[in-house]
Amino acid sequence: MTTMHDDMRALAVECKQAARGLASLPTVVKNRVLSGMAEGLMAQRNYLRLENDKDLAAGRDQGLSDAMLDRLALSDKVMQSMVQGLHEVAALPDPVGEIADLVKRPSGIMVGRMRVPLGVVGMIYESRPNVTVDAAALCLKAGNGVFLRGGSEAIHSNLALAKVLKDALVAERINPAAIQIVPVTDREAVTVMISLEGQIDLIIPRGGEGLIRFVAENSRIPVLKHYKGVCHVFVDRDADLDMAVRIVMNGKTQRPGVCNATEALLVHRDVAAAFLPKMGEALAAAGVEIRGCPATRHLWPAAMPAQDADWGREFLALILAVRIVDNVDAAMDHIARYGSQHTEAIVTNSYANAQRFLREVDASSVMVNASTRFADGGQYGLGAEIGISTTKLHAYGPMGLKELTTRKFIVYGEGEVRS
Repeated sequence: MTTMHDDMRALAVECKQAARGLASLPTVVKNRVLSGMAEGLMAQRNYLRLENDKDLAAGRDQGLSDAMLDRLALSDKVMQSMVQGLHEVAALPDPVGEIADLVKRPSGIMVGRMRVPLGVVGMIYESRPNVTVDAAALCLKAGNGVFLRGGSEAIHSNLALAKVLKDALVAERINPAAIQIVPVTDREAVTVMISLEGQIDLIIPRGGEGLIRFVAENSRIPVLKHYKGVCHVFVDRDADLDMAVRIVMNGKTQRPGVCNATEALLVHRDVAAAFLPKMGEALAAAGVEIRGCPATRHLWPAAMPAQDADWGREFLALILAVRIVDNVDAAMDHIARYGSQHTEAIVTNSYANAQRFLREVDASSVMVNASTRFADGGQYGLGAEIGISTTKLHAYGPMGLKELTTRKFIVYGEGEVRS
């Protein structure tokens, strides 16, 4: 009798073997598969909705919130977005096989670097079944196998989506084991998956901070981490204050529940009296609760007192922590202490301060006079993204196709030997 560990290891071994074939697929074939996947999703949308309905019904019985059910639903809009995403990935340049930095050494050899797939990418994620398609598309285009463990609440949807994607591989005579969905809902599957060293090359957890910390602390496989997005905007003494209002409002109110939303506002003391009443009115009109330091509350009495826990907190809601600081150094000190290495922004007309902020602030995205909401693979021209890394090995920031590859050294010789 086999165990869950045996079954999952067998799936991972099959995926690893299939990934070897993907690594050498011509770009035209990969793009044809992606187009076939898009056609399959549309052709099978009734089947996919029936399977999705099973998850939605179970979710209602379990008392899932309306927001969770919304993320779970394969609506017409979500279906169209998945199809569009597949076509967009197909249109992106293929990074695999790209050779760069080719130089001739004194020995006579030519040394360069070639971009190659990572192997098998494992993803652990919650709720959104569209991640199944996004991850499979990006990994396929980058020449990787993909081993997916979605949330138990989306098991029927994910298995159905995987079937459609695998059918597109079979149609091109490609081993369908390159896409694997963990077929069980037992939470122990996560523990097993992160132990499959040698079969899975990288783990990407997407979900709550608790899930990501569990994976990071227990995995035997390298983990790409993104714990949370605590994004700051610093309004400098030389800032265009009207511009600052627009940037803060966009960062906080456009989509407050996402990781690149602005969570804290830092204001230079010299412009606080001119800026904060104007900023406070705009935020209040949008229903934003301000939690301010004592100096902030002096200028905007309607603000709630900020607690120690509010600094460095990812609210994911219409709540903004506000602190007045003495200068750019104090702002950067605050960010170094409370930031999450996601996205930080400065609003300033000082070239010197802008350049210092860009150089010295440790975050995967650092911005001058722009909203934190731009920290996104699509906005950066990467196409779809598989996640945002807030650690520096091997990627930092939004992860597109290139970040799903690595580079190996290649050498061209004409019979040279080392003396």
